[in-house]
Amino acid sequence: MDQVLSLHTVLLLVVFVLLSAPCFEGLVHVVGPSRPITATVGDETVLPCHLEPATAASGMTVEWARPDLDPRFVHVWRDGVELESKTHPSYKRRTSVFPDKLKLGDVSLNLSKVKLSDGGTYKCFIPGHGYSLIQLVVGAVSSPFIVSISRSSSGVALQCESGGWYPEPEVSWLDAEGNLLSAGPTETVRGPDDLYTVSSTVTVEKRPSNRFTCRVQQKDTNQTRETHIQIAADFFTVPPSSPVRVNIGVIALVIFILCGLAGAFAWWKWKTSRQTL
Repeated sequence: MDQVLSLHTVLLLVVFVLLSAPCFEGLVHVVGPSRPITATVGDETVLPCHLEPATAASGMTVEWARPDLDPRFVHVWRDGVELESKTHPSYKRRTSVFPDKLKLGDVSLNLSKVKLSDGGTYKCFIPGHGYSLIQLVVGAVSSPFIVSISRSSSGVALQCESGGWYPEPEVSWLDAEGNLLSAGPTETVRGPDDLYTVSSTVTVEKRPSNRFTCRVQQKDTNQTRETHIQIAADFFTVPPSSPVRVNIGVIALVIFILCGLAGAFAWWKWKTSRQTL
């Protein structure tokens, strides 16, 4: 009797496990990053996505897509291979998953040769386990350079310029100690390629260390580029204006000649009018 009960109990447990399998499967879900991912044009980046708790995903269908595209898929992994035919043309041969990491539930997407147009919202989806949305922010950067140096009575004016940025960056000037300098408003131009060119001018006075920094920074992508300039101390010394020397004799001679010409012209006019009469 006890053996019959035990066998009956085992059968009940087996049935319970089989019926509960979908429920346990549902506990495994897709998890993505809580913050946007940033990347720079031309670089390689990874969009993180994984199963939690860690579950082998090698035999699962993994779909990476952008809802705003048509076709929307940027990478599809099914039955252990990539379905390249479903991939959007602009992403072909630029995306991949990590087969070794799939065994650990890591279904992250590797994206190479990042383009400005890659910025947007990505969907990491595994049927039966849900999805996660990942935001990719793509930026473009370029090193600044000093385009002009001019001297005046108020100091030395420095102009810094940098092109090829996205999104729009900020420009700041610093002295050798890292203190911000007061500069004029930044001039910004957006080109037909959607990239920004920024220019800024600051007037500096002579300091113990005449080293100055032009910093261009894009906070969303956490990208910063700088250029430095060292100005010689004697460059701040404005040569005095040469005094204007007035030669009284020359001025008197000029006046005499002008008066003579005026008299001669008046006499000629008088003589011409007499002959006419």
